[in-house]
Amino acid sequence: MRGLLYQLAGRVDVGTDGGPTASANDSNVTLTIDPGVIVYGGTGVSWLHVNRGNRINAVGTAALPIIFTSRDNVLGLNSDSSSGQWGGVVLSGRAQVTDCAAPGATPGTVSCERQTEGAVDPALYGGATNTDSSGRMSYVQIRYSGFVLSGNSELQALTTQGTGTGTQLDHIMTFNSSDDGAEFFGGRVNMKYFISVGAEDDNLDTDTGVKANFQYVLVVQRPNIGDSMIEADSDNAVDGNIPRQNTRVANFTFIQRSANSFGNNASILLRGGTDYALVNGVLASSPLNPCLRISRPQTIVTAPNAATDEVGPPIIRSMQMQCGTPKYIGSNGVTDAQVAAVFGTGTSNNNDAYVPSLTSVFINGPTETAVPVFDASTLDPFFDKVTYIGAVKDASDNWIRTWTCNSATVDFGTGNTGLCTTIPTY
Repeated sequence: MRGLLYQLAGRVDVGTDGGPTASANDSNVTLTIDPGVIVYGGTGVSWLHVNRGNRINAVGTAALPIIFTSRDNVLGLNSDSSSGQWGGVVLSGRAQVTDCAAPGATPGTVSCERQTEGAVDPALYGGATNTDSSGRMSYVQIRYSGFVLSGNSELQALTTQGTGTGTQLDHIMTFNSSDDGAEFFGGRVNMKYFISVGAEDDNLDTDTGVKANFQYVLVVQRPNIGDSMIEADSDNAVDGNIPRQNTRVANFTFIQRSANSFGNNASILLRGGTDYALVNGVLASSPLNPCLRISRPQTIVTAPNAATDEVGPPIIRSMQMQCGTPKYIGSNGVTDAQVAAVFGTGTSNNNDAYVPSLTSVFINGPTETAVPVFDASTLDPFFDKVTYIGAVKDASDNWIRTWTCNSATVDFGTGNTGLCTTIPTY
């Protein structure tokens, strides 16, 4: 019922793990959370885990979003700099993953499983069912997450791992995660309307063979807090595993306010042979950071290769970037000039000398409105064909209102749940 508070006393599992394949032994539990409900972590090590073979049905509304948060938030003790007060939300599924935990396991098969980072007890994910469903999350806020569970490993606000195309994710806001805004380990992910505010590490982190589509993505950092807008894959001994990551992001606005020379060295880091597409986007980072860093030659290979699940070099279309100096960084065998060539300023409606005309931090102005638009639906039918770049078309584009919360970092206007430091009453 709306307005009710439910406490997570520690790790809370939805069902029991049914293993990498469906069977008669599956617990088949669905956790349903009503619109307007607040779920809070009673302790730092509290987190919610949806096991393989089970589902979450956390479907709020624009007027009554579901809020996952911390005990201190409920008690009114938080400020706009609070973070890392509980674990987060983790969805585990049976879709393909790479970087298998078991030596000798074949990537992308039922023998390839992984353990949730930081989890002390088993919390496994992976399989070979790419149509798997872990349920639905819509109109959800996840606040003040990222507690270190063990071994210096913390959770993100939202973690999906091996989830399949049957999982529905939309209208999700993460606020002040002490790690990533969201991280996606393998599987098949489709998500629209994602907001990451104040994350202290990366905002859109993708790993271990994920194939993902994201549209309408808004990221706003706190001043001097946080690393990259995007971190894709890892340079490691198994980054040639199949399936190879292929992530595509359309209609995004990235507002970077932190110099991240201590971390990824650039606003966007592509590495480990990942395939990636960035279309109809805005990155405002100057004068803080280089815009784009690419690591390893296999990340910029020029020819598709079905045998290695390779679709070719990164695709960048209708993207505007405001960068620090240098604008591009190559590493581990990639030169700065090669990175600049991948972006191709002056071609495909890309521009690395962009001067923002954004209003209210994230709303398109005349400069953004004038940019010709790429038809993202040609990449995948998941994407809407739109007439604008960026996450928010203009002041009448209201998808970011009502269900969000406000902070000193970014104000989404009146009529929503109020300040992120407070709990709404209904």
